[in-house]
Amino acid sequence: MIKIINIELSNASKNEINSWLKKFPSEHKRSAIMPALTIVQKENGGALTRELISAVAAYLAVAEAFVYEVATFYDMYTLDKVGKYNIAVCTNVSCLICGCNKIVTYLKHKFGIEFGEITADGKFMLTEAQCLGACDGAPAIQINSKCYKSLTLEELDIILEGLE
Repeated sequence: MIKIINIELSNASKNEINSWLKKFPSEHKRSAIMPALTIVQKENGGALTRELISAVAAYLAVAEAFVYEVATFYDMYTLDKVGKYNIAVCTNVSCLICGCNKIVTYLKHKFGIEFGEITADGKFMLTEAQCLGACDGAPAIQINSKCYKSLTLEELDIILEGLE
């Protein structure tokens, strides 16, 4: 027997998604998949579930496969448990050329964790991102839903101190 779980999006999420839907032609609701997933993921503590993906698809009236493809392709979305602060470091070509390896080494040493791990206190998670869509500001990281571009280690320290 298959158990079907229907999850309803919160009114706050619906309102925010609606503001994005207004930016696109009504026949192109798929264009709002990325902002909708970002909104729902943030409200759910930084992770998506299969049920939330289904709820986004239903709300946008698009095939669930379209939403699932986006949720599993882009690194800014996760279906796994995350720390309070999910630090995703882009390691793709532009960021690599601009020194993301220094950021990766620094963060791994600072927190004593590898990619995919969470600090013992559950506060920080480090993930490797293949693309944050921020090539114009490489190297780039994303902490939860906020992207930081053209980072130096000094600027990174200031950002991290603001979180702790």
